[in-house]
Amino acid sequence: MVEANINYLAVLAGAVVSMIIGFLWYGPLFGKTWMNLMGFKKEDIAKTKNMGLRYFVMFVGTLIMNYVLALFVDYSGATTILGGALAGFWLWLGFIATVTLGIVLWENKSFKLYLLNSGHYLVALVVMGIIHAVWI
Repeated sequence: MVEANINYLAVLAGAVVSMIIGFLWYGPLFGKTWMNLMGFKKEDIAKTKNMGLRYFVMFVGTLIMNYVLALFVDYSGATTILGGALAGFWLWLGFIATVTLGIVLWENKSFKLYLLNSGHYLVALVVMGIIHAVWI
């Protein structure tokens, strides 16, 4: 296996940026829409327990996703904004857009919810891909 050149500071920065995108996406940008599509009320969200642990686990998952994206960006040789954006797009298309379609097909969630959730990952992966491509 070829040794990868990973910038661990970029992995951390990409994870932080991804979490910020998520806070904005599911907060002021589309939070009300997401709650409606999920059938949640504001009170339900306020009653959710262990939010700190949930955010921590999500951050760890985002770090892992960023590391894998960094490997992909390095192996693909992407060093430009476009190259990084395309790396994020292709990983989104190949793994996120396809796998999360199951929420529509098997969990009877709406296609709008699928678009909202997968759209979040599209934006996050494209931005993270750019970070990894240009921050070498």
